[in-house]
Amino acid sequence: MSFVGKALILRVSVFVCELTRETCPTVHVHGDSPVWQEDPVQGPSGWIRSDKDNDIPIRYSITGVGADQPPMEVFSIDSMSGRMYVTRPMDREEHASYHLRAHAVDMNGNKVENPIDLYIYVIDMNDNRPEFINQVYNGSVDEGSKPGTYVMTVTANDADDSTTANGMVRYRIVTQTPQSPSQNMFTINSETGDIVTVAAGLDREKVQQYTVIVQATDMEGNLNYGLSNTATAIITVTDVNDNPPEFTASTFAGEVPENRVETVVANLTVMDRDQPHSPNWNAVYRIISGDPSGHFTVRTDPVTNEGMVTVVKAVDYELNRAFMLTVMVSNQAPLASGIQMSFQSTAGVTISVMDINEAPYFPSNHKLIRLEEGVPPGTVLTTFSAVDPDRFMQQAVRYSKLSDPANWLHINATNGQITTAAVLDRESLYTKNNVYEATFLAADNGIPPASGTGTLQIYLIDINDNAPELLPKEAQICEKPNLNAINITAADADIDPNIGPYVFELPFVPAAVRKNWTITRLNGDYAQLSLRILYLEAGMYDVPIIVTDSGNPPLSNTSIIKVKVCPCDDNGDCTTIGAVAAAGLGTGAIVAILICILILLTMVLLFVMWMKRREKERHTKQLLIDPEDDVRDNILKYDEEGGGEEDQDYDLSQLQQPEAMGHVPSKAPGVRRVDERPVGAEPQYPVRPMVPHPGDIGDFINEGLRAADNDPTAPPYDSLLVFDYEGSGSTAGSVSSLNSSSSGDQDYDYLNDWGPRFKKLADMYGGGEED
Repeated sequence: MSFVGKALILRVSVFVCELTRETCPTVHVHGDSPVWQEDPVQGPSGWIRSDKDNDIPIRYSITGVGADQPPMEVFSIDSMSGRMYVTRPMDREEHASYHLRAHAVDMNGNKVENPIDLYIYVIDMNDNRPEFINQVYNGSVDEGSKPGTYVMTVTANDADDSTTANGMVRYRIVTQTPQSPSQNMFTINSETGDIVTVAAGLDREKVQQYTVIVQATDMEGNLNYGLSNTATAIITVTDVNDNPPEFTASTFAGEVPENRVETVVANLTVMDRDQPHSPNWNAVYRIISGDPSGHFTVRTDPVTNEGMVTVVKAVDYELNRAFMLTVMVSNQAPLASGIQMSFQSTAGVTISVMDINEAPYFPSNHKLIRLEEGVPPGTVLTTFSAVDPDRFMQQAVRYSKLSDPANWLHINATNGQITTAAVLDRESLYTKNNVYEATFLAADNGIPPASGTGTLQIYLIDINDNAPELLPKEAQICEKPNLNAINITAADADIDPNIGPYVFELPFVPAAVRKNWTITRLNGDYAQLSLRILYLEAGMYDVPIIVTDSGNPPLSNTSIIKVKVCPCDDNGDCTTIGAVAAAGLGTGAIVAILICILILLTMVLLFVMWMKRREKERHTKQLLIDPEDDVRDNILKYDEEGGGEEDQDYDLSQLQQPEAMGHVPSKAPGVRRVDERPVGAEPQYPVRPMVPHPGDIGDFINEGLRAADNDPTAPPYDSLLVFDYEGSGSTAGSVSSLNSSSSGDQDYDYLNDWGPRFKKLADMYGGGEED
């Protein structure tokens, strides 16, 4: 390189081979050609030089990436001669080029030339193998595919320069497993990596998967110079519906009881070589003949793919004893193009119907008949017979009542003839809307017996069998006419035309009725009862009225209406006094009742006052003795806890256990158990008088105490308690040697110093005397 003038900047492009320190033979020079030569000692070098170095000494330097910037010191320069060197191998995949600047200064550091740009390009070498994106590729292709069908694409990348042969990758198939039906079932595009079929005969039922080893080589596939790598391509042959389902047998058989539904009567098995549990394998069954009424259907078992012939509509043995069905099977998915159905896709199914005992039935159920009410018992109404559907069985049917609420009917057990057992009444509570309903049972004698029910409805036509009743039963009216009247009507249990219009009449007997009262007709159902005379004394009157309906023949009824006649005020309402008088009581009777009530209240008051006075007198009577000493009705006899303090003469020596006594001691003479009552004459206790005098209370108590003290049978019995012998040989010694008498050597006088609580003990053992 040369520097020509100060204003001229030269650009130099240098190519250096990667992975070596050698300068590639191609050197691009822009401007004056530099001097770039091989240094036998330091390796490849180039030479830059200024034209002014002949006049003055010049120092050269370089800056930029690869010199004084990372990566550092890839290039170096001889500062005096201007020679440039590559100090270490370079990798194009890390840095494909370098941009440096060359500087020229004098010895004082003054710039001699303007800096120039140096562009150094690293020439690629084939140092990288092709790398597949995946080590294993998965693809699929339909069975039966034609040659040239695309399968998948594999891709390998080479880090070398793709514009050179170092980075140009080519593909090829190394091996194919299995090699059936051909060893070359697939091919690969050497440049794109697309794998396609190259031969026919892909059959999933024979080979379900292929494993293909693919090799990628750079240097445009030159196996001698290029680098290679391999990957695995797994090709799955997918199923198509190229196998129609076929029955395993041409005929099938089954049987079904009549009148059963949702029952599986036969299982149809098929074989399909396609992918299990896929639409190409799932079977669909269809009955194409033999079942015009739709008694059967064929459902598919989702697990086994079998066809289950199921009864969906009950069959009748008396109508069809057997069925000959033709069933066709197909798949959910249509068959592949060019595939035809097999003749084995159709089978015959023979179904036999089993006869069972069916229940008799009533052809007309509910049966309705119409007749007039009131027919006499024993009247034949109808024949309610049942039909036994079992025509091929010789069976008898018998009838009985199942429900007859009013017990009005009777049925012949043999022929079902129904007669009345009582009079049928339309107005009965057992009829609803003029209809009486009864249920009958028809049973055969089959094995097992079967029965059916039938309902008979009897519409009862009304007859005029109920006389009308007058309403209301009671009323009131003023004692003077022309103030008010009583509206009357009638009620009839029958229905039209056996009800109104009604005729209301007053009887001729007694004559006072027509004399005092009159009836005025309002319409067909209502009339008015009023007074005929100018005044009628207040009181209760029974007025008979004859009511006649419009039936054929008409029925009449004489009803009594109780009319209260009373004085009225200006508004026509009965007054209070008038109401009492109308009830049938005179003024004298009313006064007598009031006097009686007053006398009764006086007697009650006197009785209460007498009771209070008597209670006061009883409380004023006091006992002669002080109330606290009044022990009448207070003496209670309790079990005593023991003898008194005077009772001290105990023979405690009886507590001593003799040494000679065995393990089961016997009861010594005179020793009694506490639970043994002494045998002897019991003393006579004094009898308490029924009403004792207060002065006798003390004597009575004293006598009772003396009798109790002298009673040996009174508990406690002052006897010793005898326990089991505890045994001998105790290290503590026996307590039987203790002497309970006060004549021992022990001095108990010190007990007197322990206070009054131990005085009794000191008297017993210390020889003291009681106070």
